[in-house]
Amino acid sequence: MKRSYIAKRFQSSGAGLSLDTEALAKYKDIIDLSIGDTDFTTDESIINAAFRDARAGHTHYGDPKGDPELIDAVCRAWEEDFGQRLPRDHVLVSASSCLGMALVMLAILDPGDEVIVFSPYFPMYREQIELAGGVCVDVPTYASEDYAIDEARLRAAITPRTKAIVFNNPTNPTGMGYDGKTLELLARVAQEHDLLIAADEIYTTYLYEGDFCPIRTLPGMAERTITLNSFSKNFLMTGWRVGVIIAEPELLAVMNRINGSLIYSAPSVSQRAAIQALAMRKEIREKYVTAYRDRIFYAADRIEKIPYLSLVRPKGTFYLFPSVEKTGLDEKAFCKVLLDQAHVLVSPGTPFGVSAAGHFRIACTVGIDRLKAAFDRMEKLSF
Repeated sequence: MKRSYIAKRFQSSGAGLSLDTEALAKYKDIIDLSIGDTDFTTDESIINAAFRDARAGHTHYGDPKGDPELIDAVCRAWEEDFGQRLPRDHVLVSASSCLGMALVMLAILDPGDEVIVFSPYFPMYREQIELAGGVCVDVPTYASEDYAIDEARLRAAITPRTKAIVFNNPTNPTGMGYDGKTLELLARVAQEHDLLIAADEIYTTYLYEGDFCPIRTLPGMAERTITLNSFSKNFLMTGWRVGVIIAEPELLAVMNRINGSLIYSAPSVSQRAAIQALAMRKEIREKYVTAYRDRIFYAADRIEKIPYLSLVRPKGTFYLFPSVEKTGLDEKAFCKVLLDQAHVLVSPGTPFGVSAAGHFRIACTVGIDRLKAAFDRMEKLSF
């Protein structure tokens, strides 16, 4: 039997990031800075709420659009945090924002439609676009420009087949947080060319300069923005697999039909946990996210003292994306040296898009003591 087009495409792409079990098994003292999984266990109050609701019977199929109480909580939190009314029929609960972005692409794309992504980007975007039959169009941003989105490069990438722009803010892997001028640029371009914005906003509490502003709150953008949000990072709930899609009801109806063919609904118990998470969102940020801010600043300070690396200081997330240009090695060779000689595991920049070459990603998902040990080892290397 011949393999399908999609199967062939995915076998050749290898674009995703996954746990490197072979590397982890190679050295007993390895320090893993490669995977963006929060190291804190979900807050006990959230776990207890889920346990209580499971005992109360929330272990069955739920409403495929989402637990009504969770949807109410999402709308209430959105209005309180961002000052924009959010009707209930504009919310669909998904089993993670990864599935959410896949649903978006499957819903909006016809074969050959183009989606613009700003490189460096989360590698799964390309796979999700291609899974839906679309074409991923890289618009590069560069460390030398502080990863600013260049209007001329963006406009040059738009064609009659362009359907949407994926906008991640704050950004994995560079840690950039984009300001109001960038949001206004994207809004202007989207309205001029009648484009959708798929806004990946899963690191909203990990913004260390100013307050987060969702792009859908800009004038004229609510109807053309599809917002992806998640409980994984903001609430340290990566294993619970629950996220939210905010969009026009007509778009959500299509996504819900597709979702019904895949998973039907997000896990019932996880949705109950998410209700509790939203109720204590300010406490979660103060208790946990501030720890990541301390780690990211500490790690950035340490990198700036390593002569063979260079860095654009991050403004959000818990990632850093240093350049290895001074070493004379490409990013894959550098990461191999780092693993074999320092026993530190990181992610090479290759999967993150066309402008990610010569970089690697560090996830600050270990404590400062482990970060200190990692950078102490790195400082002993020379190139």
